Amino acid sequence: MLHHIDIYVKDLEKQSNFWSWFLGELGYQEFQKWETGISWKKADFYYVLSIGDQGLIQAPYQKGGIGLNHIAFGTEKRATVDRLKEEIQAHGGKVLYVEDYPYAGGPDHYALYFNDPEGMKMELVATE
Repeated sequence: MLHHIDIYVKDLEKQSNFWSWFLGELGYQEFQKWETGISWKKADFYYVLSIGDQGLIQAPYQKGGIGLNHIAFGTEKRATVDRLKEEIQAHGGKVLYVEDYPYAGGPDHYALYFNDPEGMKMELVATE
């Protein structure tokens, strides 16, 4: 069981707006907020955004580089995946693999792949 994930971001306000919407749609509640970060919690897991070191975060996230590939969130309903796909761009995200949606991960994997506003690759999987 993961306890928490802490992601460094460049623009905390922009990222907070996006993640407040997205995580709220999945039932997360704002947990903590401080000058350089914010977190949301669901059950015993929490998701944290913190401002990264300004001298180190100038380069954008690069898919395929050493480090995190993506984070996958789960939801029970396929309808939730479909609804969030339709709303994600209005909140600053970008839908990935549009031509293969919702089976970009394979014929038995119903998922939305997307970039958050700073380009981090994410996934939302229907677990039904």
